[in-house]
Amino acid sequence: MGEASRGSRSSTKPRGRAAVRWFAALAVLVWLAIGGVGGPLVGRLSEVATNDNANFLPPAAESTAVSKLVQQTSDTKTLPYLVVVERPSGLTPADLAAVQKYVAGIPGLRLADPSRTVGEFLQSPPRAAVPSQDKQAALTPVSFLADKAEDTVAGKTALYAVAQALRDSAASTLGSSGLNVHVTGAGGFFADFIIAFSGIDGILLLVALGVVFVILLIVYRSPILPFAVLITAMFGLSLAALVVFPLAKNGTISLSGQSQGILSILVVGAATDYALLLVARFKEELHDQDSTWAAMKIAWRAAVEPIAASAATVVLGLLCLRLSDLGSTKGLGPVGALGIVGAFVASLTFLPAVLLLIGRRIFWPQIPRVDHVHSADAVGTRGIWGRVAGMVGRRPRRTWVITLLALLACAAFLPTLNARGVAQSDLFLTKVDSVTGQEVLAKHFPAGSGSPVQIAAPQDKADAVVQVLGSTPGVSNPQVGLAPGQPPKVVDGQVVVQATLDAQADTIAAEDTIETLRTSLDKVGTDVLVGGQTATNLDVRLASERDLKVIIPTILAVIFVVLMLLLRSIVAPLILVAANVLSFAATMGVAAVAFNHVFHFPGSDPSTPLYGFVFLVALGIDYSIFLMTRVREESRSRGTRPGILVGLAVTGGVITSAGIVLASTFSALAVLPILFLVQIAFIVAFGVLLDTLVVRSLLVPSVSYDLGDRIWWPIALRPKARHEAGPASAERPTADEPRTEQPSAEEPTTPQPASESRRS
Repeated sequence: MGEASRGSRSSTKPRGRAAVRWFAALAVLVWLAIGGVGGPLVGRLSEVATNDNANFLPPAAESTAVSKLVQQTSDTKTLPYLVVVERPSGLTPADLAAVQKYVAGIPGLRLADPSRTVGEFLQSPPRAAVPSQDKQAALTPVSFLADKAEDTVAGKTALYAVAQALRDSAASTLGSSGLNVHVTGAGGFFADFIIAFSGIDGILLLVALGVVFVILLIVYRSPILPFAVLITAMFGLSLAALVVFPLAKNGTISLSGQSQGILSILVVGAATDYALLLVARFKEELHDQDSTWAAMKIAWRAAVEPIAASAATVVLGLLCLRLSDLGSTKGLGPVGALGIVGAFVASLTFLPAVLLLIGRRIFWPQIPRVDHVHSADAVGTRGIWGRVAGMVGRRPRRTWVITLLALLACAAFLPTLNARGVAQSDLFLTKVDSVTGQEVLAKHFPAGSGSPVQIAAPQDKADAVVQVLGSTPGVSNPQVGLAPGQPPKVVDGQVVVQATLDAQADTIAAEDTIETLRTSLDKVGTDVLVGGQTATNLDVRLASERDLKVIIPTILAVIFVVLMLLLRSIVAPLILVAANVLSFAATMGVAAVAFNHVFHFPGSDPSTPLYGFVFLVALGIDYSIFLMTRVREESRSRGTRPGILVGLAVTGGVITSAGIVLASTFSALAVLPILFLVQIAFIVAFGVLLDTLVVRSLLVPSVSYDLGDRIWWPIALRPKARHEAGPASAERPTADEPRTEQPSAEEPTTPQPASESRRS
């Protein structure tokens, strides 16, 4: 009977292993299909992305209402290109004749597709060039039919192609005679943005994946495992693109060039972090388990809770961005959340399947053997994290006080961060033609030329509006209607009044003039609304300031609830949230110093603090989650203070690696010459490293150690029963046994080696 029973078990075991392998192989095949369909969509996300501020403004914004009226009073929606010709020594009659000949030939200019001409995309043939008062420059507006560029790849290609045709033709016909020619205006800037974002998918992914691959080679010392992790990240991105692309194409969500770039970085970073945690637990269990299936089962169960909590925190934090008044910020919420979901699903399905199929050999050449050697044995030893844990145990109060003071000192510089916005010409970190043209335009013409302030007013109040405009400093040439000398078009009793700003349209000075105008025109009537490009920029800034006040408290509340449910405590979540808020403040303080005095940036986008907060708090809390879930696990068998030290020593290496990977992936954003993305790259990279190396390693564990069992208030942490801890611990009482009495905060507690005892 006994032999029959043993024979039955031995025949069942191979069948069980075969079933597991078949299931793992099926999971890999499913993910190959997802990658085959979703992978190409990653490269096509730019087709459904838009970067126009006006498309992202809330309907209640003044500039939105004015924009709608302007569209109604004009037969078509146009986008202006401004062709600026300059000779510093003065334009000669021959120069002016050459410029007029060039302008007359603009409609016939050929695009990259020889069968198409610029004239197909123009509202009307451009008028003759207008010389400047100093006779050193001439200006020609070219009105592009913006309707043809909306939400279509062909339209966006045409927008860029028209600018390129204008520049190439001017360089060949006018540049040879010594004239400086530039194409600027809204059309010129959009064309340069298209160029800047044209390689966002390929460049960012290649840089991010290359950096991550090098880091994983150093961490794992294996040529095989890094490929498994990177493929997992790419499959997660493919799954996200599979959902994001149709939603953005149908207008369900808004996708901008910025959120498109952030999506790929976010997925690669998050998927790699989750993979590092799972692989670390799997490798840890392989030192105790003969069966890779048994090791994966234990590791997966141990890793799923912190990974799920981490993903839920980031997803919910990103979804809080739906409360934003700005479409670009609001759109990042679901886009980023879908990316995190893709990373989460891929990390907990595809990667485990690959690990099961390849087994221990995936760690080659350092293949883990069953030797019952555990990371917990490192506490108090010469290892880096063993030493850190020992220091926290010996001097917890001194550690957290010094760390707290250092973080507060960095946070003191936060008020110096200039986030009022920057001029459109300062958005590029490299020299582009539209920026140079704007500078030339400002030298020779009223700086606001080509981007007039537009006022929507009742017809019977138009004259009063003109009087206010004429008496306002910084405003000139007020007129009723969109074109001089033509009767204004009346829509529902309203007309458009235009004027030119003396300040450059995308500067803070111009925004201040708009605020002055709005205050003055309120006296004419509250139904008089101010719009135009400058007003749009101002409304974006005001909406961003409102978002900070609404979204940040909401995200903190959501994160606190998730942590409270995860840790079954109130005190621990309070400490973690407070520590991460302090980390964010310290990071922004350091960023303010770096932006102002090291990089000499002109300022920051109004949404930069909000984006920084979302990524640093929602992502930074991950490392505290990874730490505290392991601390809670260890505390149930060892006691709180020993559990804190073991948790810190065990997770130190993997969490630090995860932090370095995430910081490196976000640093890849700096390869794009866009000020906003470079600043986000610095903030997130520095903040993640600060959170990983200081907050999670020193502040959180030392405060928790100082508090002891009070960290789990109001629910007391119940130690595991003796029979739950396994036979090994029952035979030999060690530091794994629960302690009924805890030492004082100043008495070090170093757990004894645990090589003969294991958790259940």
